Amino acid sequence: MKKTAKSIIALVGVLAVMGGGVAYLLYTQPEKDDPVVAQMPGSDKKEVIIIKDKTITEADPETGIMDTGVIKTVDVKNEHGELHVVQLTGKTDDSAATYTLKGYEDVLLNTSVVGTLANNANGLTSSDLIEENCEDVSKFGLDKPEITVDITYESGSKTRLLIGNESPTGTDSYVMVDGENTIYTVRDSALLNYHNKLEEFMKKTVLEAPPDDNYPEIKKVTIEREDIDYDIVLELVDKDPDNKHSGGTSASHKMTSPIEAYLAVERSADVTNGMFGLSAADIYSVHCKEADIKEAGLDEPFCTTTMECSDGKKYVLLMSEPFDDSENGKCCYAMMKDGNTIFVVKTEKAKWVTVQPVDIASKIFIAGYVWNITELTATAGSTVESFRIARKDPEVELDSFQSSDFVVTRNGQDFDSERYRQFYAFLISASAEDFAFEEEYPSGEPMASVEYTDSGKTTKIEFFDYSNLSALIAVDGKSKFVVAKSYVNTLIDNIKRIPTDEDYVTTWK
Repeated sequence: MKKTAKSIIALVGVLAVMGGGVAYLLYTQPEKDDPVVAQMPGSDKKEVIIIKDKTITEADPETGIMDTGVIKTVDVKNEHGELHVVQLTGKTDDSAATYTLKGYEDVLLNTSVVGTLANNANGLTSSDLIEENCEDVSKFGLDKPEITVDITYESGSKTRLLIGNESPTGTDSYVMVDGENTIYTVRDSALLNYHNKLEEFMKKTVLEAPPDDNYPEIKKVTIEREDIDYDIVLELVDKDPDNKHSGGTSASHKMTSPIEAYLAVERSADVTNGMFGLSAADIYSVHCKEADIKEAGLDEPFCTTTMECSDGKKYVLLMSEPFDDSENGKCCYAMMKDGNTIFVVKTEKAKWVTVQPVDIASKIFIAGYVWNITELTATAGSTVESFRIARKDPEVELDSFQSSDFVVTRNGQDFDSERYRQFYAFLISASAEDFAFEEEYPSGEPMASVEYTDSGKTTKIEFFDYSNLSALIAVDGKSKFVVAKSYVNTLIDNIKRIPTDEDYVTTWK
């Protein structure tokens, strides 16, 4: 075989073959058995095309362009096992051929990466020609090559590529076409994916996210975990879309178990919506068997999270107890119920395995919008102040509300609506310091209480003596929060100031 072909014209396009394996060269017919040689523009270096469809021997007579053919299958053998690449869709005038892995059509594959096993081979070019008619291929690691790549074209033409040792440059490896005994070097960047194991061709996505135009509402998320004796349940908040003044928090969900509480949106979004698009750090087992599931601790999962969506679909994610992974830190094994792949997921992403109610629940205990409330009663000992609030003209559409738009009565008498608003502003100015949903409901009398009706729903909040510095908040007869006792003492004082002209106290220690 000769080292150069005759009548070199030029290289047109990119020789690193992409998108279905078509390399185009301005080409004149070489002598028999010559490799096709291309010269890079602006360089004296010549690259030999090692792999092409051998049945294609003539260029287009009008354009001088030669097609390298379209690959049908690629069979790769490496230290990890075997990969069988098959055509998923054929080449058309508008698109290149696409590829998948035979036997793994039921898992999420990165088809663009799978496609490199065909596209990088087709039209593969050398960095250098090292030795022709080599009698001792062992010195290049090609007597027992680490990797073999069997290529079959649509025409039936077949070629086997052998990949041997890395060259001293550190950027190339020795290759040989089986049966030709000519040694070349090829850039490692073109050969990289032939070294990979199956998992590196898979998407590390536990559950794919639906497209934005078909994204369902997440109606309910239920977290069942072995280390807590209650379920954490988060449910979609039913909000009137026409109500511009709904109050509450901006979180779309609320906690309904183990307590009813608003959610802190910035801390709860990954828990309510994090299952869609959940990404893994690694893949533990593909086409997992019962033994794999048991070994990963998913036959009796540490955590089970169920997501129910508005389209009627339900997704159940099984997770193991967290463990320390040498490469990825704190992780857990995870798989979809009835799935076939076990993933390794960082616990910072799989927050369901560690989340506590206090991590995501808001400590706001009154969150209603002031002008949504139609009745409010504040009680401190024998002092009872009852308010009724109504629009002056409910038929008039308003973009925003102010005190002058409302009529307020106190104990049946007209009352200054702005002074009522100021009292309510004090009520909502505090947040709880901690949660107390595991405390028993107190048997004694409350220090103070507030009962209000918001959009037709009545809520009763009671403040009980709890410690020297703290008060216990019970909501509708259930213990929920701990708040500074100084706030409650200030509340009692402000309740007594309601009928006076004294300014409300708005600070406490």
